[in-house]
Amino acid sequence: MPSDNRLVTDLPRDQRPNINKPRWDQATFTGRLKHFFTTACPINLFVREKTLDEAKEIVDSYRAGRPPSGLTIEQLWKAKTLYDSAFHPETGQKMFLLGRMSCQVPCNMVITGVMLSFYKTNFAIISTHWVNQSFNAIVNYTNRAGENAPTGQRLFFAYCCATGGALTAALGLNRYANAKKLHPLYARLVPFCAIALANAINIPVMRSKEFTEGISVEDAHGNKLGTSTRVAAYAIPMVVASRIFMAIPFMVLSPIMMERIVKKAWYQRRPWIAAPIQTLFAGFMLTFATPTGCALFPQKSQISVDRLEPDLRAKIQALPQAPKYVYYNKGL
Repeated sequence: MPSDNRLVTDLPRDQRPNINKPRWDQATFTGRLKHFFTTACPINLFVREKTLDEAKEIVDSYRAGRPPSGLTIEQLWKAKTLYDSAFHPETGQKMFLLGRMSCQVPCNMVITGVMLSFYKTNFAIISTHWVNQSFNAIVNYTNRAGENAPTGQRLFFAYCCATGGALTAALGLNRYANAKKLHPLYARLVPFCAIALANAINIPVMRSKEFTEGISVEDAHGNKLGTSTRVAAYAIPMVVASRIFMAIPFMVLSPIMMERIVKKAWYQRRPWIAAPIQTLFAGFMLTFATPTGCALFPQKSQISVDRLEPDLRAKIQALPQAPKYVYYNKGL
């Protein structure tokens, strides 16, 4: 997309960019993919805190109808990209560094590389899955929808359930593969099975408060209309599916690739290169899998008012020019 160097203040208000929405059309997969390629880009991790705060000031000033003097449209969108990469879309609070989507590629490539390289001993299985679930818990908590943050016992319970589920699956499947003397590829796929199960446990438990207190729903203009517990039943499964999809390219393709590589003479003379190869391969695949997984479903998802709880549905339908559809942040 060519740079737009027009000054924001030179444009009539009704022709200025709407930064309450991403730059690209989120109704299309391509638009969502472009959005997450920019917000989940690992380069955003190296942006100084001062620059992030300045981006937030630009976004806040623009939303308040006071765009800074000399601000171009291109500069506005760059500020919005940095804002989206570091600040929660609903609360506006700066997210913890390890929980930002831009941290997914570098952190997961290291964790996955180690996990796929050292998967045969119980100690390696326990330690790598513990580290992985600790990181996942941070990401899930940071990217929760709305302000329904699990705290205290709920947070600890979610973490223990996810870690326990991953370890049970990994140790059990690994033992089964060894006992049945299955093809080595089956053992290499055990980490993926464990991670898929852990995501199916971790995310719903971590965000269980949303099932009881609901997720905020808005109209097309961003006006809050209430909270819905039914929305959680749509939002959380979408996040689980996205996370599992993200893991498929590097946790399934990498073991298949390594099963071929280990038979090569050059590898057998240098078995120590297993971890570097799998780490680099995971990093390459994650660069594309992370934004693709995030783009599977719109972050601001749409739901028919008819599917909401009767009391909330009645409240919305009683409004002047009542909308037929409302929107909610599914989280990441």
